[in-house]
Amino acid sequence: MLLEQNLTLIPFIIFAFIAISIVGLLIGLSYFLGERHKEKTTDEPYESGIPPTSDARLRFSSNFYIIAMFFVIFDLDAAFIMLWAVSFRELGLPGYIGILIFIFVLIMLLIYELSIGALDFGPNGKKILKYKSKIKSNHP
Repeated sequence: MLLEQNLTLIPFIIFAFIAISIVGLLIGLSYFLGERHKEKTTDEPYESGIPPTSDARLRFSSNFYIIAMFFVIFDLDAAFIMLWAVSFRELGLPGYIGILIFIFVLIMLLIYELSIGALDFGPNGKKILKYKSKIKSNHP
């Protein structure tokens, strides 16, 4: 019994050895055959021939991440709807009613997100126009 288990591991061990050998060989070849140069900006991050002008760390609004989460949620829902479409004939009427309920809940969620302003992360156009008209009326 123990011998049988060892025999079933032999192909995996051979495969792992070959894979590690190939990786080591490629890394070794790239070290010996690779180009070596040392310019002024070689050690700078994102070297592209252009000297860096400022720090690369940018602050993003938290609304950006909320929009990204909503995208992932609705993207997964699209995947579920595609899977439903593939098996439409097998599911029949119960599957059709199920997907109608699913889409109804998605539409309600989208309406809710729009109503609380979760998808509005840019400047409000109506407020800007109102402010501009207020400025024009104060200055002749």
